[in-house]
Amino acid sequence: MAAQFQPDERSSDNARGSVEEDAAALRELIRQIKMNRPLESGEEQTLLDRAALGDRASEDRLVAAHLAMVIKVAGTHGEQGLSVPDLVQEGSIGLVEAIRSFGASGETDFARFAEGKVIAQMEAAIATEAAAVKDEQLLVAAATDYERTEVVMHRELNRAPTEPELAEKLEWTIDRTRYVAQVVAEARRRHDEELLAFIDPDALEIDDDDERAEFDG
Repeated sequence: MAAQFQPDERSSDNARGSVEEDAAALRELIRQIKMNRPLESGEEQTLLDRAALGDRASEDRLVAAHLAMVIKVAGTHGEQGLSVPDLVQEGSIGLVEAIRSFGASGETDFARFAEGKVIAQMEAAIATEAAAVKDEQLLVAAATDYERTEVVMHRELNRAPTEPELAEKLEWTIDRTRYVAQVVAEARRRHDEELLAFIDPDALEIDDDDERAEFDG
């Protein structure tokens, strides 16, 4: 029986699952907004004063009251590497920071101050994610160069190249060569495990007589 190896379908399923999870998380956030009553006149300042003294309930009330603003800002940044729910989480961190620092900021408009903190936190998270993606892309390129060089040198030398030989050929340090080699080895191990997970167990069945004959031989 042929091996059942369909990585593309699994990747599509994972992507659909992620989108559905994000949509569900966003619906829950919107539900929370609808459950929160608007702040009354003068209530915001009272809550800010209490929150500055460490009142967690007042802080939570302020976060809930300004959650719609956080979601709105997240919606304008949602195509920059992070999902809207992830951005809302980051924005909420910025909102808490705004609540805790507003009293000492010298600002008088909390809504404007809070929105600035929320945007700054989201943009910092987006920048961090972009840097991580770039690092990953560079590592993938290095791993590709390593594998290609390893194959070429094996053919030229008629044996496996040593670490110093690879480092010299790639013009890398020994430490970098060793690190990329470990990354490649781990990627190969994971690939083998994923491949086995897709192989039909029936295809691996061995007749007992054939197995005994193999070992006897």
